[in-house]
Amino acid sequence: MTGSRSLGGALCAVGMLFGLGVSEGHAGPERFMEVGGLTSQPIGHYEFCQRMPEECSIRPDDDGPLSLTDDILDHIRRVNLTVNEAVTAMSDIDNYGEAEFWTYPDLGNGDCEDHALEKRRTLTRAGISLANLLLTVVRLPNGEGHAILTVRTDRGDFVLDNLNDEVKLWSNTGYRYLKRQAANHTGRWISLRDDEAPLVSALR
Repeated sequence: MTGSRSLGGALCAVGMLFGLGVSEGHAGPERFMEVGGLTSQPIGHYEFCQRMPEECSIRPDDDGPLSLTDDILDHIRRVNLTVNEAVTAMSDIDNYGEAEFWTYPDLGNGDCEDHALEKRRTLTRAGISLANLLLTVVRLPNGEGHAILTVRTDRGDFVLDNLNDEVKLWSNTGYRYLKRQAANHTGRWISLRDDEAPLVSALR
């Protein structure tokens, strides 16, 4: 992990602290996340949806997890690496003058959620359903908030992360998983649960 990526994670985490739930414990090495019920959007995604309502009203058909072949996994890995290298870490304050501003990094700069949005857009264009490309909010081991992209597959839920070029199974990251987009509606979010305690739903 390069210094710039580490800085990007720290900058992102400051803003992500707002609107998160609290989860105790860490799930074991399961392949699939355990999902709960509907919960509130992170404030940054809520405001993103106010600016771009067309992004948050899509109801993809949920035909189940992506059938993951080695070729598709290789492509996912390339996208994760390419976006990590192409998007320069920059806080929302420095980029947009706001503490929390989710958007696509079309100017080449962005923080964690901007990386996740770009990976989601790129993989959608490659033919992967939005039902299996889910923005996800976690806590880092130090307790700071962070956004990643989860790819839901029949071989497990994989994480695309701007802090790591390696695509990992979600339970191999050391993160605490809080909430992610619903598979059947891009404007809705669901809580995530672990083996020890359910997520407490957050307020916007």
